[in-house]
Formats: sequence, C-alpha cells, structure tokens
Amino acid sequence: MIVMAIDIESHKKKLKNRKPNINLVPLIDILFTLLIFIVITSNFSATDVQSTDSGGTGKPNVTDTSGTAEYYIMPVDNLHSVIVDNHDMSDEIRNNAVGVHSRVIDEGQISIRPGEIIITTPPGFPYDEAVRAPEIN
Repeated sequence: MIVMAIDIESHKKKLKNRKPNINLVPLIDILFTLLIFIVITSNFSATDVQSTDSGGTGKPNVTDTSGTAEYYIMPVDNLHSVIVDNHDMSDEIRNNAVGVHSRVIDEGQISIRPGEIIITTPPGFPYDEAVRAPEIN
C-alpha cells in the first residue's frame, strides 16, 4: 500500500492567488451576430412617399410628427424650374430647394420631375404664397 501525502494548504494558496480567466472572444462573436441581425432586419427609410393608383407623384406624406412649420423645404437635384398654377416661380429656388406651403402639400397637387416641380394649389389659395425661398444657413 502506497500512501501519498496531499498538501491541501498549498493547493488552497494556489487557488486563492489565481486570477479568473475570462475569455471575451465568444462574447464579441455573439455581439457582432446580434448587430448584423439588427442591421439586416431594420428599416432605415427616412421619408414616407404617398403613392396613388395612377402612379406616384412624389408628394411627401406630412404627418403630425413633421412639425408645425408653415413651409417645408423640398430639395430636388438640379432644380431649375418651379411652376405654380402655370406661373413661373423659379426665382424662389435656393440651393436646389424651394419651400412649399403645408396647405399646398396637404390639399394641392405636386408633381416632381427631374429638375422641375409643378404645383397646383388648392382652390382659393393664392399662387404667390404657395412657395417661398428657403432660408438655408
């Protein structure tokens, strides 16, 4: 019979002095997997465009969350022409954008074409108040 002595005290000291070993690689893998899943399943559309059965007019859908401004800036690439009720209002263009009255957006017709905006105001609304030059700082 062989008897071996076990030194319990030295084993306890080793365990006491040992620092915990935490492996962060699996945690980082899981976080990246969750991040990729969230990015792929998220919808990042910034604006909501209202469409009709006869085709989209490009008319923005102004909701309660859009604010209480009287005029809204409508930017269009290479904007060179703004026609309101057959009146040329192109002098209101600033930096390829024009401010359009909220009532015109809600009740009127807006047709956006490359470089051009054509607006039909609601009945009784004056054409010269439909658009303004935006104040861009």
